Amino acid sequence: MRVAVRRASAELVGTAFLVAAVVGSGIMATELTDDVALQLLCNSLATGGALVALILTLQPVSAAFNPVITLVETLLGGISWRDAGLCVLAQVVGGALGAVVANLMFDLDAVALSTTVRTGGGLWLAEVVATVGLVLVVFGSIRAGRTETIAFAVGAYITAGYWFTSSTSVANPAVGIARMFTDTFAGISPTSVPMFVLMQLVGGALGLGLVRLLWPGLPSIPTSTPLSEEAR
Repeated sequence: MRVAVRRASAELVGTAFLVAAVVGSGIMATELTDDVALQLLCNSLATGGALVALILTLQPVSAAFNPVITLVETLLGGISWRDAGLCVLAQVVGGALGAVVANLMFDLDAVALSTTVRTGGGLWLAEVVATVGLVLVVFGSIRAGRTETIAFAVGAYITAGYWFTSSTSVANPAVGIARMFTDTFAGISPTSVPMFVLMQLVGGALGLGLVRLLWPGLPSIPTSTPLSEEAR
C-alpha cells in the first residue's frame, strides 16, 4: 500500500507541474508577444522541457502523468487495476491543481472556465493520431529496453506534436480536463473536452494494439523504475 500511495503521489505532483507548465507558459507567451506562431513555440518548448525534467525526476517512483498511458500499462500487465485507479484519480486531481496554480501565478481568477471551443473532425482525428504516437513512443521505448532515454523521447514527441497536429497534441485526458479551468491560451471549453477524451481513449486502444503487434511476447515493464525493497 505504501508503494501505491507513493506512486499516486508522484503522479499527482508530476501532472500538476506538467499542467502548470502548459498553462503558465501559454499565459506568459501571450503577455510577451502577439505573434501566434511565437506563442505556440514558447508553449511547446516549455511543455516539452517540463516533460523531460519531470519524467527524469519522478521515473524512479512513477512518471506516466496520463490516464491513457496508465491504462495501457495496466492492460499490458505493468501495474494492478487498484494502483491504476489511484494513479488516474491522482492525475486528474493534480492536473486541476496545476491549472489553478498557473492561473494564480499570473494574478488571474483561480478557476475560470475556458470559452475556447475546440471541435471538428480534424481536431478529433488529430487527438487519435497524437495519442497513438505517444503510446508507441512510451511503450516502444520501454519494450526496447530504452527506459533511460524515454524522457527525451516523450518530450521531443510532444514538442513536435504541437506543430504537426491540428489539436496541438493534447493526448492526455487529465491535461484536457485541467485545461477547462483556465480561460487563457491553453484553455479548452468544457463542451469540447468530452470528445477530446473519447478520441484519446480511442487512440490509446489503437496504440495498445500496435504495441502488441510490433513487440509481441516481450515482458511488460512498468513506466516507473521499480523501487528497491529498502526504499519501499
